[in-house]
Amino acid sequence: MALESMPHQMHLEKISMSTIPKPTRKKFAKPPVKVACLACRASRVRCDGKEICSGCASRGKECCYLPSKRGGPRKKRVAPSTGPSLEHRDKPWVSAIPNPRLDEAVFDQFDSLAVPGAGLRHLDFPIDVQSMFEDLFAPITTESSAALPPQAVPPTPIPIQEHPRVRMYGSEQDILNGYYTFIHHYYPIFPPPHAHIALDKPLDVLCKHSDLTSAELPLPYVPTSPVSLAISAVLALVPHPKDRISSSAESFLLRRSYAQRFARAALESAEEDSELAESSANPSQALQNESTTPNRSPLHPHTPVELEAILATLILSVYEYAQRGNLNRMCNRAGQAYMMAMNMSLHAMAHDESIFAEARRRAWWMTYYAVCQGSIVSTKRPTIIPNDPRFTTPYPRFASDPDGWSILIHAQQGLLSATQYIIDLNQTLKSRGNMQHICERMKKLDTWIRAILAKMDTPPHLELADSQHDLEAITAYSIRSISRIKLSSARIKIHRFRAFLDIPIFIKKHCDLTSAAIVTGSSANSPNTDELSKTPCSCNSLYRLPADTQVKDSPSSTTSETSAGSLFSWVGEDSFPFTNYESTKICLDSSLTISQMFNTLPYPQPLYNEGDMISHTQLPSDPETMLPRTMPSFACCAMQSSYAMLMLYYKSRVIEPPKDNEDNPLRNTEQLAEILLEGLQRVISAVRNYSAAFEALDGMRDEIEGAFFTAFPQP
Repeated sequence: MALESMPHQMHLEKISMSTIPKPTRKKFAKPPVKVACLACRASRVRCDGKEICSGCASRGKECCYLPSKRGGPRKKRVAPSTGPSLEHRDKPWVSAIPNPRLDEAVFDQFDSLAVPGAGLRHLDFPIDVQSMFEDLFAPITTESSAALPPQAVPPTPIPIQEHPRVRMYGSEQDILNGYYTFIHHYYPIFPPPHAHIALDKPLDVLCKHSDLTSAELPLPYVPTSPVSLAISAVLALVPHPKDRISSSAESFLLRRSYAQRFARAALESAEEDSELAESSANPSQALQNESTTPNRSPLHPHTPVELEAILATLILSVYEYAQRGNLNRMCNRAGQAYMMAMNMSLHAMAHDESIFAEARRRAWWMTYYAVCQGSIVSTKRPTIIPNDPRFTTPYPRFASDPDGWSILIHAQQGLLSATQYIIDLNQTLKSRGNMQHICERMKKLDTWIRAILAKMDTPPHLELADSQHDLEAITAYSIRSISRIKLSSARIKIHRFRAFLDIPIFIKKHCDLTSAAIVTGSSANSPNTDELSKTPCSCNSLYRLPADTQVKDSPSSTTSETSAGSLFSWVGEDSFPFTNYESTKICLDSSLTISQMFNTLPYPQPLYNEGDMISHTQLPSDPETMLPRTMPSFACCAMQSSYAMLMLYYKSRVIEPPKDNEDNPLRNTEQLAEILLEGLQRVISAVRNYSAAFEALDGMRDEIEGAFFTAFPQP
């Protein structure tokens, strides 16, 4: 089968390479405007700063600005003598609390966090490659650098003698060792390592951007297996330990180009492995004979060679999502793995007791996991039956945590079910259908997820394991954290509609739920359409949102829930199995749990020679400077967590909690704001770490940070 051609992408990469500046050339550099409009900030496009910017004018959007509270000279602070003022000195966002008057653009900024695929930067379809690099190399003047937030300040000019390095390896075993160092903790497609983890030995090869103009990028070693090629694609994105300019645009572009070459070669090799032996020589006989085993040594001695094509496409599925930002290809790669696995009957190996049994089980259940993940991130119906009775292969096994794999698969099933619940809720609201069935599903889903969480809270039964299985123990711990992230994200999806039903702006526009106030084809002819459009919650402008004092002068949740109830008049208040307070608390606890679990995931710790490079025991402890984690297939959960925390922050500003409920988490607004601030900072730190390797997550990082700085302005 022919290799996927990407002439358009290679052309774009050459264009982007041409924009890398030379010391004397800054023809295209132009300082950014001091304040960009909210629509341009949310879309991550450059704003020209006019009263009505050209971007909003061409797209027909409302152009709205907020005063910039970042950059500029630091104001001198005089230490006051009273205690409360000292607290405010360390919390600049406290000054923004009293009057939370929001406009629609502000709401759009954080509302878009929960849209399917939100924030992903699409490398396959860049809008303007040149402008992407233009901002990076703008001359650093006092005026332009003051207008930028600290993390967006252009990098220091690169010395001419410095050249980037790309992480590449010189043998199959070094590549496999790199897999166990950088990938296995988060995506265990291989069985436990058959030997102790060795020193990480990336080749010390200087790379030049002139290599990009050649027909093929020079490779010091070409991996022989589709899975070693796919692993190399991911490892190439991790900065080389000797690359002193790893954060430069040149280094990013070279890592991207080498990773893409490895990914293409991996896909081509996987397709060759899956072809029938006689298909090219004698097509008429191809379907009558079984395919032969590829003639090469296995990458892992306990993993059959025929499984390597499946494992390669599983890795490429995550690569397409996290690096290229391409949801369609992510699902396609997972689908390819699924078809190969089914053809090998990996789904029905209940009595396999061979040395390859664990490899086959992991190959199958990670394929199942990848197919479900594609449906989750794209918010589409699953292409498989999640509880298909044909799937009889036992779960794999961690020696230190026998239940770890079953918890991961059940967590994935729970998140998939919650995503399907969102789809059905959306359709029911559009058609004004029977909400009783939706409410019953809400209760059943929550009960099921709570049962899985209770199982997770039971400490695993530890079995004896020698030092060879230590890496597996860390992986089992990581898998439990990932499972908790997924289950918490599922609970947010189940409860967010009920939790935020009392916020008028939420009713008007709800991320991937369409408000019933919006007239659709199914409801346009309804006799109550005119009456529905006049309800307070379907206002056309968020400038009508009452100020904080106005809301608190009226009955708190009674008024807001009554207006919401008038909008959904066919839904009885007693229909919901949870109160507004209960769902709000679940969203708060779940979003904070997600941020905490991201913080507990292990970082890669490669082993190096003491005299050559830093050893893993000397790695810095600051998350901002740690090596990037890999395989962030569940990054959408970070967006869900950020969305819920921002909604809770704004809800606490405009909705006064009932006075008869002292346990309501929204009662102490300042304490809640501090908790949410810390939670958002943890999520931002995690996404920043991922984006140091995976470029598509740059957009997620920018989306969350933009909404964060709007909610908590920095001095």
